[in-house]
Amino acid sequence: MRIIPAIDIIEGKCVRLSKGDFNTKKIYNESPLEVAKSFEAHGVEYLHLVDLDGAKSKHIVNYKVLEQIASKTNLKIDFGGGLKSDDDLRIAFDNGANQITGGSIAIKDRSTFLRWLNVYGTDKVVLGADVLDENVAVSGWQEESSEKLIPFVIGYQKIGVKYVICTDISKDGMLQGPSFDLYRKLLNETKVHKTTVTGAGVGDFEAIGINLIASGGISAYEELPKLQELGCEGVIIGKAIYENRITLKQLEEYILTW
Repeated sequence: MRIIPAIDIIEGKCVRLSKGDFNTKKIYNESPLEVAKSFEAHGVEYLHLVDLDGAKSKHIVNYKVLEQIASKTNLKIDFGGGLKSDDDLRIAFDNGANQITGGSIAIKDRSTFLRWLNVYGTDKVVLGADVLDENVAVSGWQEESSEKLIPFVIGYQKIGVKYVICTDISKDGMLQGPSFDLYRKLLNETKVHKTTVTGAGVGDFEAIGINLIASGGISAYEELPKLQELGCEGVIIGKAIYENRITLKQLEEYILTW
């Protein structure tokens, strides 16, 4: 299971929110690059970088932070927040993103999201599924859609999506533990499909089980092997690191051991 620390950006600074509420903003470091370098120094290879200003503005904003981290570390960066147009995507990849995550756009502008999958490939485009009571939320979690999590993910799985980040909004930033039951249910419902789908807009393929990345509520080191046993392909860890609930030394040991 991949360990993926998170850096959330507001006005170029490393922050964390609780349940996506901008009024709960807490600044942890003025330099996201410094934070990224500390992750890399402890054996971390992956980073989840979220442009919260972009999510609010509905277009990419903090691409210079992305470029700085990408050019001065070897971290493989998944970038999200405010990606709504082809130009946003081009800017993200031009500035060093290895992957991008699309959430709201996968609901509000399906044709654009499908085009991104077709142009960049399913290894480069991650489906973001942010949920509250199993309803998918959009627009930086400010709106709840009528989409239910399981059908939403399966629908995209059937047309080739490989990677899914699932964040339980009620858990995010609360340090109360992740949604084990939700992830177990999602993984059970998205097990291997053996039918080959043709003409879905992303080429012919055999749908397989998703690579599920757990996000939200991680609070203790002991939760990591439990998520791995469930079958999660990765886990995004944010506030638990910044509040020293999980140390970088522990993450280093986990990466070396597991």
